[in-house]
Amino acid sequence: MSYIKINAPLETGFGTVLSESALTFIAVLHDEFAGTISDLLRTRRNRQAEMNGGTLPRFKPETARIRADRSWTVAGSEGAPGLEDRRVELTGPVTETEVVAALNSQAKVWLADLEDATSPTWANIIGGQVNLYRAIRGQLPGVNNDNQPTIGLRPRGWHLPEKHLLYVDDNGTEFAASGALVDFGLYFFHNARYLIDSGSGPYFYLPKLESSQEARLWNKIFIRAQNMLGIEQGTIRATAHIETITAVFQMEEILFELREHCAGLEAAGWDYLFSVVKNLRNTTDYVLPDRERLTMDLPLMKAFTDRLVATCHRRGAHAIGTMSNLMSDHPDQEFVAAEFERMREDKAREAWQGFDGTWVADPALVPAALAVFDAALGSKPHQLENMRPDVQVTSENILDTTGLEPIVTEEGVRVNIRVAIGYMNEWLGGNGHVALENQLEDVSTAEICRSQIWQWIHHEVTLDNGQQLTRRLAERYLGEELAAMESRPDDHLDEAVEIFRTTALDEPFAEFLTMPAYTDHLVDRVSKKAAAEASVA
Repeated sequence: MSYIKINAPLETGFGTVLSESALTFIAVLHDEFAGTISDLLRTRRNRQAEMNGGTLPRFKPETARIRADRSWTVAGSEGAPGLEDRRVELTGPVTETEVVAALNSQAKVWLADLEDATSPTWANIIGGQVNLYRAIRGQLPGVNNDNQPTIGLRPRGWHLPEKHLLYVDDNGTEFAASGALVDFGLYFFHNARYLIDSGSGPYFYLPKLESSQEARLWNKIFIRAQNMLGIEQGTIRATAHIETITAVFQMEEILFELREHCAGLEAAGWDYLFSVVKNLRNTTDYVLPDRERLTMDLPLMKAFTDRLVATCHRRGAHAIGTMSNLMSDHPDQEFVAAEFERMREDKAREAWQGFDGTWVADPALVPAALAVFDAALGSKPHQLENMRPDVQVTSENILDTTGLEPIVTEEGVRVNIRVAIGYMNEWLGGNGHVALENQLEDVSTAEICRSQIWQWIHHEVTLDNGQQLTRRLAERYLGEELAAMESRPDDHLDEAVEIFRTTALDEPFAEFLTMPAYTDHLVDRVSKKAAAEASVA
């Protein structure tokens, strides 16, 4: 008989969520879906190899009937209490402090993020589940908001394992558990019924989808999970992130596969640009300029977001805009005021485009974003009636390279080095939501920084100082930046530099920054601790 084996120390309170019945629930999900996850990841790699070879993505002719059929819609917010009005959504990690701050905010929805904003340490992942368990039951001290945001969980993507939990199959073979199934399974098993009874529901955000087949798998998981707990089908509602170059060509197909459980789509800008680099990195036309030049005004970004709004509204789904990650507690108040004005302009553009809501990364940003969407929506909970009939987006629009001239500066390279190294240093220390370079950074921005450096070296880009960016020059800049960094006793800079070199300077291109960081550093650290404790015992 299959089961889940715990491969890490049990800290105080962990037994609450790692109960035998919950682990059995997760084991059943692995029995039925682990093989499909493996197959889909293999398909991803094959598809990526084709794009790396120069094959550009296109709309799939075999699903043209789904796009052409105007009769179908998604469940949307109907029958999903708390998801009717999503004008401002707050996203962040699930430490106790962050949970309390989020629930005390004025946001309409809080995305509890176990993915990009969380370093997947054993303490963070299981401790986060404990914090959510307590928060949903009103057990966290310090929460004093009578109008708390609706909670939605973002589990990890398909590619991320949970090596502190092992799935042991019927033959006794051990595999690292799926991070996605662990995160979804623990949250749903413990909280779904309680959320329903309290007038809300089990709501999720689905990251890193690359195809409608991956959305179909989530839908099957939802059906199985609801059946196992005796919960009515369609109770789960999910918002899919559109953050990959392949998914933007399959928005309608993703909605179709999730339709009975779908609440909407969200436009994830930084992850989307990272996907462009990762998948089209060998194509000269897609060498991106300095990060500060990567704005939502670029033609390919406007095509992406316009099509998302039009697609969602045609199918009755909410369209949620991109995240603002400025720092509200910056010491220079003039800088903060200017950044707030930029954010307001950005949110006003989204409201004009037809988005039903937007994202922010800091509770202090919520009031300003709310003011913009309050002005645009008034008393309406959304603007689904705005069908954007003016939007006619073609493959050529989505792949438009206008504005992507590789204007790269020495300072742009140095900023990317500082962000990538600085973020991984914090991530290895357990912090996935980091203030760097006057922004609140998460994995998505670290990914774009390191992948740009790899791409610039690969394409021998000439910088504004006249020098060609080579690995040798990047190493020189790296050394100079490290010399200027202030060190702390609890730093992980040596490990961060090793990961940076592996993922930004070495061949071949690493698919995800976090994969070697997780396997070679975070897991080893916990395993060594567990082994040491076992030897003492």
